[in-house]
Amino acid sequence: MDTRALIAAYYDAFNAGRTDEMLSYLHDEVEHHVNEGDIRRGKDSFAEFNAHMTRSYREELTDIVIFANEAGDRAAAEFTVNGTYLATDEGLPEARGQTYKLPAGSFFTIRDGRIARVTTYYNLAEWTRQVAG
Repeated sequence: MDTRALIAAYYDAFNAGRTDEMLSYLHDEVEHHVNEGDIRRGKDSFAEFNAHMTRSYREELTDIVIFANEAGDRAAAEFTVNGTYLATDEGLPEARGQTYKLPAGSFFTIRDGRIARVTTYYNLAEWTRQVAG
């Protein structure tokens, strides 16, 4: 599978809520660099993060555009996050089913045909403004 197809499959699984399938696209030593917080290392840590996110948020990514370098070892994606805040996340505003819409992007490192790094960025202050109002 080429890099663009790998990233597309990863996001297709995300949008369908198939988090176990998402794990199949990850390298065993994956590093997950989140917008705020520590780096999560390994598939188990990534799976725990997905479980937490599934409890607190329902999201669909739209307008996905995927970029990859010629070597196929680096990629990026730009997209819109369309979400619903389901359960209060510690340190964040109280969840009451609020909806939000944010531009976001991710950067990837590919190793051995799998995603070895995911770095995601979005505007947390804008998300907070949308759900707190």
